Amino acid sequence: MKRMPIALIVAAVPAFAHHSFNAEYSADNKQMVNGTVVQFLYRNPHSFLQVDAPDDKGKMVRWTVEWAGGGQLGQEGVTRDTLKPGDRVVIFGNLGRHPEDHRLRMIGIQRPSDGFKWGGTSN
Repeated sequence: MKRMPIALIVAAVPAFAHHSFNAEYSADNKQMVNGTVVQFLYRNPHSFLQVDAPDDKGKMVRWTVEWAGGGQLGQEGVTRDTLKPGDRVVIFGNLGRHPEDHRLRMIGIQRPSDGFKWGGTSN
């Protein structure tokens, strides 16, 4: 029996952990969320925001927003301290394939209090 080199096994592991955005999010369905940051997880391979925002009936809903990885965001000037709990933000993104899950893939974000912007924020 041939043995597989350990480097080949280690190199294959990240491929299993990564997912296709098209499998998780709908490129044709976009959503704008105007709410308050609850948590910002700055990490690789993807960063995440948790945002509380009212739905169309005024009920508060927690959105999970998937963003680029910390390495990429760092190159674009976004750090782990860029967003804090309590920051009011307007997020534009691709809606998850299951809308009841309240998930978005980040396309753009604005923080009106100081004019911070990242990505595109219009349709």
